[in-house]
Amino acid sequence: MSGVQVRYRYRAYPTAGQQQMLTRTFGCARAVFNDALRLRDQLRATGERLSDSQIQTRVITDAKHTPEREWLNEVASVALVQACQDARRAYRNWFDSMSGVRKGRRVGKPRFRKKSNRQSIRLTRNGFSVRKDGRVYLAKIGDVRVRWSRELPSEPSSVTVIREPDGRYYLSFVAEREKQTLPAIDHATGIDLGLDRLVVTSDGEIVANPRFLRKRLRKLAYLQRAASRKQKGSANRRKANKRVAIAHRKVRDARLDHAHKTALRLIRDNQAVYAEDLAVSGLARTRLAKSVHDAGWSQLLRLIGEKADYYGRTFRQIGRFVALLPDMFRLRTARRPQAAVNP
Repeated sequence: MSGVQVRYRYRAYPTAGQQQMLTRTFGCARAVFNDALRLRDQLRATGERLSDSQIQTRVITDAKHTPEREWLNEVASVALVQACQDARRAYRNWFDSMSGVRKGRRVGKPRFRKKSNRQSIRLTRNGFSVRKDGRVYLAKIGDVRVRWSRELPSEPSSVTVIREPDGRYYLSFVAEREKQTLPAIDHATGIDLGLDRLVVTSDGEIVANPRFLRKRLRKLAYLQRAASRKQKGSANRRKANKRVAIAHRKVRDARLDHAHKTALRLIRDNQAVYAEDLAVSGLARTRLAKSVHDAGWSQLLRLIGEKADYYGRTFRQIGRFVALLPDMFRLRTARRPQAAVNP
């Protein structure tokens, strides 16, 4: 049975000194990523060609010997190399998307990383290790305390250290896990996604739309107004922005938890799940954008596909210009309001 690569995310609790070192590492990795993008833009404008290894040498090895970037020597080189690789991958995805090699949604030009957003660094096996006492050693940072909610299925191949805007730290491991095949059942269903009701199955089952963001809009608006009144650059503004980030994190976590539970129940109860291929990006540009994002259709469909592949089920998205399944057609017809008939 073949395995799949999965991510396991755990809460980390670095000390004050480790947090300072992580902040320095985040900044160095961000600078390398931006320098790599800037260099690739210059090469594209001038028509000069350099290999990936030559670009890495310029933005890391050569930059360490300059007064402007000599502080790159203070952090682990593995984090800088991975940041340069991220810039290469982002540029390649952009070109592949423009040329048609990369299928799916159009990928835009890579953007420069900002200091105020979510920060992260990625370390390969030579930059971290899991200790026997449960701590995780990070290169040039030390042993970080981690809250293990569950065991890793295998030895991780890489770890991503994340600092969210609300100040929390996480370790996201990439490990391989064996697939689990559920017993086959003789039942399939089609699902229709909506805003009034999140999911309606062809069997008539209805999953209500929790509207996690709508329920917290008043509190979010209050927190954002309070943050806007603080002086820019002050400690009070940073505290107020942190409170806003915490409120957004609660909305995000609640939506993700609900999507996981809904997707798992659909996969366990059905051998095959069929859904319409919605144009979410197009609907997100209309006046319904806030409601569409709050429903989280793309996230739900992605989780259904991942769980179907893991548990040996079938998940298929029907094209928007393909005839619907008979059950789904009857379902949609039943949901439409009937027009009044004049006597």
